[in-house]
Amino acid sequence: MPRDLPLRRSLRSRLLGLSALVSLCSIVATAWLVVSLTAVAIGRERGQALADDARIYDTLVGYAATHPDWSGVGPTLRALSERTGRRVTLTDEARHPLADSGGEGSAGTLPSKASATVDALAVDTTLARSATGSSIDRIDPRAVGPFRLTGRERDDLAARASRTAACLRDAGPAQEVEVSRAPNGRAQIEVDGHVLDTGDRCGADGLQRRTRTETRALAQLGGLVNDCLGDRHAAQVRLADDLTWVPADVRGAPDTRAVTSCLSTARREQLDPYVAPPALLFATAPDRKIATFFDLSGVNRMRIVGVTLAVLLTTVTVTFVAGTRMVRPLRALTGAAQRMADGDQSARVEVAGDDEFGRLAAAFNLMASRRQELEWLRRALVSDVAHELRAPVSNVRGWLEAVEDGVVPADESLVSSLLEEAMLLQHIIDDLRDLSAADAGALELHPEDVDAASLLGQVARAHHGHAGSAGVELRVRAEEGLVLCADPMRLRQAIGNLVSNAVRHTPAGGTVALSAQREGDDVVFRVADTGSGISGEDLPKVFDRFWRAEKSRSRQSGGSGLGLSIVRKLAEAHGGSAQVSSVVGEGSVFSLRLPG
Repeated sequence: MPRDLPLRRSLRSRLLGLSALVSLCSIVATAWLVVSLTAVAIGRERGQALADDARIYDTLVGYAATHPDWSGVGPTLRALSERTGRRVTLTDEARHPLADSGGEGSAGTLPSKASATVDALAVDTTLARSATGSSIDRIDPRAVGPFRLTGRERDDLAARASRTAACLRDAGPAQEVEVSRAPNGRAQIEVDGHVLDTGDRCGADGLQRRTRTETRALAQLGGLVNDCLGDRHAAQVRLADDLTWVPADVRGAPDTRAVTSCLSTARREQLDPYVAPPALLFATAPDRKIATFFDLSGVNRMRIVGVTLAVLLTTVTVTFVAGTRMVRPLRALTGAAQRMADGDQSARVEVAGDDEFGRLAAAFNLMASRRQELEWLRRALVSDVAHELRAPVSNVRGWLEAVEDGVVPADESLVSSLLEEAMLLQHIIDDLRDLSAADAGALELHPEDVDAASLLGQVARAHHGHAGSAGVELRVRAEEGLVLCADPMRLRQAIGNLVSNAVRHTPAGGTVALSAQREGDDVVFRVADTGSGISGEDLPKVFDRFWRAEKSRSRQSGGSGLGLSIVRKLAEAHGGSAQVSSVVGEGSVFSLRLPG
């Protein structure tokens, strides 16, 4: 199993990705909310600014249209400033102050560009709040000049208009009839929102008659127009009350463009003495005023709550889904551990993916397999120990019962047989004690410098009698001066067990060879025999406790079954290892590899 996981598969990367996703959703939602609210606020602020500019401009244009100069505009500027919160300043075209909403001496530094030019005879239609003048001459309709009626004329027309309106209401109750005033003070009738300009009912025609003031003003305007046309050598015209025109001489056809141009010029010339001169308008926010881009209005509060709930719902959903997927293998692992605690040795976890959870599941399965194997070995060990002890104990009991019953006399041969069984029991017990000490890590070693050739000679002499009786030849071959640090008694015990096992499995006429040589930093002891050999499927089991290649072999020919297990434990106690290689029908080679 690899030590480190790829970053894309690790739990850390998943948690990091989940955190980044939640953070990204929060950032995007917050950014969208801020941009949206800011855009709405800026749009609202801009709309309010445009509305304020239009109100200021329209009011000042109306003032210019009805006053010959700007001398009394101060109160108007202050009223506009209070309504809009803007600082309003008027200057002439040379930027000399005319009036300021803050009073005299408070103009300060003005912007480099004026907000607008206030001129009643040249209205800026983009700022005008209403249709202030025709699309041709752009003259504010409130600029009436000499067309303004006298007080007596206004009162007389107002009385006529009231009578006419009452008559029209009586004649047509379903109609909405109102009396209004034109910019020059003339009373007029509005029926359903439209000005009544013709009709003979209720004396409506009397309201349309031109007053003396209007007659003089119209005649003056007509003279100015014809003077202009005369300078251009164009035909003369005659003006009507609504400033439309007709040719003065049916024999001549006037130039329409010339008439239109002259009419506009004549109107400006006629109205110029009655209107204020052009002025530059500066409408600015005062220094103390801070524009508000965000407010907790009902709509904004609902928007904030909606975005918050959406982010919270997304976060909870993503976290729940990701957490469920992450917790699922932990739940499976917990369930398997609980089943194992309840005694189910076959409990396993399905390994899904090569991440931390997958590796944890694989490690758990490996642990469970080894635990099951160890449990099986424990049970097998108990069974094998009972089986190994049963035979000598049964023999001793049988002979003693026979002596007690008088069947067999307690002679020297019986005592010798019982002693042999007791020694066999002692041998098994000593082997089990050594294995127990090795398993517990309490096997005591007394290392010292050991000459390998001398040790092999001692082992060969100890087994010479046994090998001779079995017809097996012992051979020893070791390098001279080969010395290692080991416990000589335990090392002789290990090699002796290998020699005893080799002699036992080698037929008469065979050979058992003992050798020792240095390989790198290690010293390798080998015991090779020419016996029957071990099959490949049995080789991994030869060092297991109580294992025998022939299950039917008796105690007398098979040993205790613990010798090779003790050999492996003694080699491991020295920091080495034990190996075996074998060919069926040719023999086996057991090796002890110890640190040199």
